[in-house]
Amino acid sequence: MIRISPRTTVKIVLLLLFISRASVTGAQLKYPAPAEGDYTISNFIFASGETLPSLRLHYTTIGSPRADAQGHTVNAVIIMHGTSGSGRNFLSDAFAGNLFGKGQLLDAEKYFIILPDGIGHGRSSKPSDGLHMRFPHYNYDDMVKADYLLLTEHLKVDHARLVMGTSMGGMHTWVWAYTYPGFMDALLPLASLPVEIAGRNRIQRKMAIDLIRMDPEWKGGEYAKQPTVGLTGAISSMIFMTSSPLQWQKSAPTRVQSEAMLDNIRNRYLNTLDANDFIYQFDASRDYNPAPHLEKITAPLFAVNSADDQVNPPELGLMEKEIARVKKGRYILLPITDKTAGHGTHSLPAVWGAYLEELLRISAK
Repeated sequence: MIRISPRTTVKIVLLLLFISRASVTGAQLKYPAPAEGDYTISNFIFASGETLPSLRLHYTTIGSPRADAQGHTVNAVIIMHGTSGSGRNFLSDAFAGNLFGKGQLLDAEKYFIILPDGIGHGRSSKPSDGLHMRFPHYNYDDMVKADYLLLTEHLKVDHARLVMGTSMGGMHTWVWAYTYPGFMDALLPLASLPVEIAGRNRIQRKMAIDLIRMDPEWKGGEYAKQPTVGLTGAISSMIFMTSSPLQWQKSAPTRVQSEAMLDNIRNRYLNTLDANDFIYQFDASRDYNPAPHLEKITAPLFAVNSADDQVNPPELGLMEKEIARVKKGRYILLPITDKTAGHGTHSLPAVWGAYLEELLRISAK
C-alpha cells in the first residue's frame, strides 16, 4: 500500500482546486490586445562565425512595461516557444486563457508579456525567406542572444520578472539562466532537460533531418515545391515525440479513428512546415548542453516535466542528478492524469499553474 503524508495530500488537493478553477474561468477572462512588431539586428554574428547583414526578429507583446524608482523594469515576462512554433502559439485559450486574464497568474494588466519568434521560426528571419541552406547555421545560444538583444536594445527591458519557455523554449530558459544569471528573478523551464541532446532524442532528430535530405526532390535545399516524401517521414518523428499514449488512446480508440487522426495531424504539418526550415530547427539543438554551467544559475528555478513526456522520459533519471547542482533549483515531475497530454503538457498551465504561483511567490522582491 502506498502511504501519502498529510502534507502531500494537502498539496494534491490544492493542485486539483487550482486546475478546476483555471479550467472553468480561463476562457471567460480577457486580457489586453496583443501587439506585434519587428526588430532588425544589423550584422548579427552567429556562434558559427557566420553573419547575417540583417536579422529580423518578430515578436508579440501583451501589456506594458513598468519601471521602479531607479528606472529598472520590474514586470517583464519572456515566454519562449517550442521547435517549429512561434510566439503566437501562446495566445491559445488553453494557455493565455488560463494565465494572462485579469486576476490570473500572469495578469497582462500587471505584467509585460513578451513572446518572441525565435530565429528560424514564425515571422523571424529563416531559411525559407530565400537563403535556403545558405542561411547561417544558428544554435540555441544564437537564439537566446537574439532574444536578449530584443529585450535590452529594442524593448528597453533591463530585467525580467520571469523567464520561461516550453520544450525548445524550456531549453532556452536553461541557456538564459547561466548566460545572463543576474537578469531575472525566476525561471520556469517546461518539458526540457539541462543536458546534451543525445540518445533517442538526438537519434530521432537526426533521422528526421536525414529523411528530408534523402528525398531526391529536396535538391540540396533548392526545391521548387516541398519534398513531400522526405518531409512526411520527418513529420513522423515529430508526431511520435509529441504523442500522448493515454490521451491519444482516449481520442482514437479504434483503427478508423486512429488513422483519421494521423491524417489530420500529418496534413496540418505538411501545410505549415518548410523542409529547409525544419532541418535548421531540429539541428539547432546539436550543441545544446547546460550541464557544465548549472552552478552559475542564481535565480530560483522550477523545472517542470510530465511523466508521460516521450521527449524527456523520467526513467532516464537525468533531472534528479542535475537539479541538485542548481542552487535554488527544484524538479517537479507531474504524474500522468486525465489532464496531462504528454510532451504537450508544457502548454497547459491549468495543470502546472500551482507551481508557477509558488515560484512567483518565493521569488518576489
